[in-house]
Amino acid sequence: MHARTVRGAVRSAAAVAAVTGTLVWAPAATAQPSEPTPSASAAPAETPVPAAGSITITKKDTAGDILPGAAFLLLDSAGQEAGRGKTDAQGTLVFPDLPPGVYRLKETASGSPLHEVAADQDVIVTPGATTRLTITDAFKAAKVLLQAKDDKTGKLLTGATVNIGSGDKTLLTLTTGAKGTASGELPVPSRKAEFWVKQIKAPRGYDLYKTVKTFAAGPAAPVTVTVTNAKTASTPKPDPSGKPADKPAPTPSTPEDKPTHDSSGGTSLAAPGSATPSADPSLPASAESDKTTPKAPKGSLAHTGADATPWLLGVGGLLVAAGSGALIAARRRKPADPVQDSNGETS
Repeated sequence: MHARTVRGAVRSAAAVAAVTGTLVWAPAATAQPSEPTPSASAAPAETPVPAAGSITITKKDTAGDILPGAAFLLLDSAGQEAGRGKTDAQGTLVFPDLPPGVYRLKETASGSPLHEVAADQDVIVTPGATTRLTITDAFKAAKVLLQAKDDKTGKLLTGATVNIGSGDKTLLTLTTGAKGTASGELPVPSRKAEFWVKQIKAPRGYDLYKTVKTFAAGPAAPVTVTVTNAKTASTPKPDPSGKPADKPAPTPSTPEDKPTHDSSGGTSLAAPGSATPSADPSLPASAESDKTTPKAPKGSLAHTGADATPWLLGVGGLLVAAGSGALIAARRRKPADPVQDSNGETS
């Protein structure tokens, strides 16, 4: 029955087309599919999308001041750009709506001529959470020029070594080269900082500069540090023969009493600085000896002291002269009348 209806419809359409010359499809009934259409409940369920996360950056320097204008670039795990931007007036930058995962954060500019850029770092973003970062930019180092000079002539000296530091830490060690200078980069913790310099090795032929100097330096700023050295006092070189170079002056010896010979062949001693008494040829040797060697008077005490010496010499001279005169008179006197002793004998 259904087949006959369809065939009838086809014949009717063909007849109309033959009359009008135009084929118009107008089925008299709708064909039902032979198989049932699957219901919507049979379709597979979709995987839920995880919640997005975000990154918030706060930018500061080592002194704690905020840094606006610092530029950052964010890359995903495939190395593709996930975001870029600069910190605002409060030093803050936010990367919102980030799929969870591991990202690479790069600082491309510090926004300040006094600061360095921070090193790259990995950041983990978790679903529905905000990852907060505080990134610190260090100050640029100061440029230090060291000079070592002769304190008298100002000549630049080679071989001077100094330590430069702050507090109890040594931050930089420099040694002057052939031109008497040395340069280096000094880490700076703030916009203006105090440092000390101490010489630990002096140039050859010079004394160590023991004074500890201080100076101020700022980020990326040049500073010159100068130390002065005095020449070491020269010492006499040793004699290769082993003898000392400078001999001490001989100590003057005390003049000794020297014997003097008189005209009669006798010998007498003359005191230093005194005249030698002349010998009397008419006196015997014993008298001459008494004359040259005065004896102190009996019963007198010895008198010490330099002021009594001339007096003693004068008294001795008088005694010697008197004795000499008596001996001379006794020799020249002729024998007188014979003297009889108690026994009546004449002598």
